[in-house]
Amino acid sequence: MIEIKGLRFRYGEGGFPFCLRIEELTINRGETVAFIGPSGSGKTTLVFLIAGILTPQAGTIRVNGAELSNRSDEQRRDFRISKIGFIFQEFELLDYLVARENILLPFYLNRSLQLTPQVRADAQRLAAAMRLTEQVDRRPGVMSQGERQRVAICRAMITHPELLIADEPTGNLDPPTARSIIDLLFREVDRLGVTLITVTHNHALLESFDRVVDMQELTSGADE
Repeated sequence: MIEIKGLRFRYGEGGFPFCLRIEELTINRGETVAFIGPSGSGKTTLVFLIAGILTPQAGTIRVNGAELSNRSDEQRRDFRISKIGFIFQEFELLDYLVARENILLPFYLNRSLQLTPQVRADAQRLAAAMRLTEQVDRRPGVMSQGERQRVAICRAMITHPELLIADEPTGNLDPPTARSIIDLLFREVDRLGVTLITVTHNHALLESFDRVVDMQELTSGADE
């Protein structure tokens, strides 16, 4: 599903440059993987590279056989919208859209996706699965943190992605709400057979994943 080889990504100048080095990493189709490590270890950078939001200076990243680094920004965006569901740490919902419209947003942004009655029914089913039936006509500004996070999860899954990436999906939530949302997320991931990558600092959730990857161990063997 995901194959990374000889990855190098550097940014920043002066006294605090950052360089991510990964010699090899493979994630299998249908696997659930958590990336852990201290702040600054490259967790979010890595998932942004996998999603094609960033591109490496060296090495290859293949997602389901597709190499994204040699594609244009628009091509990478279209691939991401149609093939990858991304749950951002800050949700990235549009305040002027109600929850239902936020869930369907990928179909407004990518002309290759068709907004059919079946898609609208899928959005309603996802909302119900995430316990959002009564919130679908509300805007994010009047919703709780947990409700906004569940809307973001629905939006990430509405295209039936092959890969789902979640960047600190419970970072802004209290422990009971975090546990509830992870349980809902895993139920949908299991139902759809989606590959899941999650960045998290919450070690209480790690038992839910097939594999835990420590960024410090992943990058420690890389050369300078």
